[in-house]
Amino acid sequence: MRGKYRTARAAVVAGIAVPALLLTAAPAGFAAATAPAAAPAAKPLPSDLPTHIEGGAWPTSHVQGVTVDTERGFVYWSFTQMLVKTDLDGNVIGTVEGLTGHLGDIDLNNRDGRVYGSLEYKAEEAFYIAVFDVDKIDRVGMNAETDGVMTAVHLDEVVEDFTADMNGDGVFDGDTANTPDHRYGCSGIDGVSFGPEFGKRGGVQKLMVAYGVYSNTTRADNDHQVILEYDVRDWRRYERPLSQAEPHRSGPKRTDGKYFAYTGNTTYGVQNLQYDPYTRNWIMAVYDGVKEGFPNYSFFTVDGSKKPVRGEIKGQAKPEEGKLLTLRDAGLNDPATGVRGWEFHGNYGIDALGDGRYYVAEGRAVTEDGVRKQEGEVYLYRWTGETPTPFARVED
Repeated sequence: MRGKYRTARAAVVAGIAVPALLLTAAPAGFAAATAPAAAPAAKPLPSDLPTHIEGGAWPTSHVQGVTVDTERGFVYWSFTQMLVKTDLDGNVIGTVEGLTGHLGDIDLNNRDGRVYGSLEYKAEEAFYIAVFDVDKIDRVGMNAETDGVMTAVHLDEVVEDFTADMNGDGVFDGDTANTPDHRYGCSGIDGVSFGPEFGKRGGVQKLMVAYGVYSNTTRADNDHQVILEYDVRDWRRYERPLSQAEPHRSGPKRTDGKYFAYTGNTTYGVQNLQYDPYTRNWIMAVYDGVKEGFPNYSFFTVDGSKKPVRGEIKGQAKPEEGKLLTLRDAGLNDPATGVRGWEFHGNYGIDALGDGRYYVAEGRAVTEDGVRKQEGEVYLYRWTGETPTPFARVED
């Protein structure tokens, strides 16, 4: 049965029933050190948002990102080779298909109403921010190249780090983790999010783009998450329709900032990046690392209230300094490395609604009529700030 804000599969986390109410204050047990005063949302959110939304099952790779437009009532889903648009009841409005690269994390730009996502073509050494004009997505099967719904902006900085010949042998070893090449272990890009500059509460909303990072336990220069900052207000001059047969290189030559967060090596870096106005955290959801000597947490929060500080980028073959981010002084703590983090999923998609509630994606393989597909869905959570997991699922 479908209806307004259809809900399904109510859940109880740790036996605690959580009311789906609009949060106006920090939850009990949310220590002051982890709970800055919440920034007011532009408009109050409905208190009766659905606790569960289905994104459908598609013959693609797994769900990789999600962003929710609560004001207009749409959900956008990245399924790595396609973008799916549904309403809040899970009804499919349309899809953008035909992508041969890897569409990663996505985020809604509230300023222009479009959805931005990371898009990789590693074999072509081309990395883009895909920009979707989501108002035009009105049917299933729209083509990313020919239906006028997607443009792309190329990111030179990512190419430079991805293709860096770090051992100086004159050979770029390509898309592999088993190499000393790729500066900082860069495997491309994944996490994207709009938010204020690090250390600021408001102002121009910048697009932050997080590197993918190869899992490689034999090197020491890949233990940071790397985040690039871009002001996209003038990006229309760079936007071009994307021909995947002849990828263009139109984009900014420089970033507006490049930042480093010391977490230890992770498996493919920041899968999902999200600015949370409620806590002023920058959320980083990852696939666990495997390098010995690090705690290998699955979830990190950068303290967005702290300005970056210039300091050593640890582990580099030649001493190097950069703009360092501060992990929030909360959650799990590894005294040996100083790394703080949490244990939580979110690497398939997480969207902070701004009032202490979050949609978190889950995905799995399913078979329908003999066809192997990937299913995606989101559940509603609220922030608790508790250790080791700082979220609790919201119940019907």
